[in-house]
Amino acid sequence: MAEATMDASAKTAPEEKESLWKDVWYSLSHNMAAMVSLVFILLLVVIAIVTKVFPGIVPCDPYAQDLSQSFATPSAEHIFGCDQQGRDMFSRILVGTQVTLAVGVLSVAISLTVGVALGAIAGYKGGKVDTVIMRCMDIMLAVPSILLAITFMAAFGKGIEKAVVAIGLVSIPEYARIVRSQILAVKESDYVAAARVIGDTDATIIVRHILPNVMPSIIVRATLGISSAILDCAALGFLGLGVQPPAAEWGDMLGRGRNYIFSAPHAMLFPGMAITLTVLAFNLLGDGVRDAFDPKARKR
Repeated sequence: MAEATMDASAKTAPEEKESLWKDVWYSLSHNMAAMVSLVFILLLVVIAIVTKVFPGIVPCDPYAQDLSQSFATPSAEHIFGCDQQGRDMFSRILVGTQVTLAVGVLSVAISLTVGVALGAIAGYKGGKVDTVIMRCMDIMLAVPSILLAITFMAAFGKGIEKAVVAIGLVSIPEYARIVRSQILAVKESDYVAAARVIGDTDATIIVRHILPNVMPSIIVRATLGISSAILDCAALGFLGLGVQPPAAEWGDMLGRGRNYIFSAPHAMLFPGMAITLTVLAFNLLGDGVRDAFDPKARKR
């Protein structure tokens, strides 16, 4: 009888998991704002890959300077106009997609990996380990993320690689707190106790039994975290601490065009629009994913 019950449970668990993901996708696919945002993000990914693999497909050389075209207004030849060095802004924005998405994804990967590990250890172990880890996280949270990122950049130096690390480090506390709170809620559950009884190690229990159950919260935060990372990257570029010339990056383009807002507004307008639309898309997608995982808000 007991074996039959265990077999039934083993069969229904994958079915319930599959049903959950079907419900999530159904709800997400019926959220117009989230789907439009997803299509826009996929378009950005395609642009980043294509311009990286086939650089010749870009209309103009994004690094070629022509001072005779300095601040040329949008035209059929240069649909977004040119910057102060006469470089085609449309081409530079296309190429800048590579940097923007790379920074967003890589920095979130850093903060997600470290934050989940620290949060899992703090929540599962408790006691002094929890206190030490979370007090360190509280200290980091006490400082605005952009100021903390600037501090790290001052220590590391300028450059895109250092910007990725700095942005990744400042977001660690958010993931750590989310994972810790979720683990505190489930670590005394029956299935965790059963795993301890059969002799599973702490690492196995966390990785195989606990983290899969807190994955929805992690996915939602990671989606929203990419938009925050893109904004931080743009802010660092605006301040001249991120990507260094002549590399194309939207924040750097925005910062260099700010002094010409009245004489050549297109130098700020198009990079600013690119940043705004990308951040908005990730935020709307993150909201849609959050609602899709919430049974009360899920569309059926």
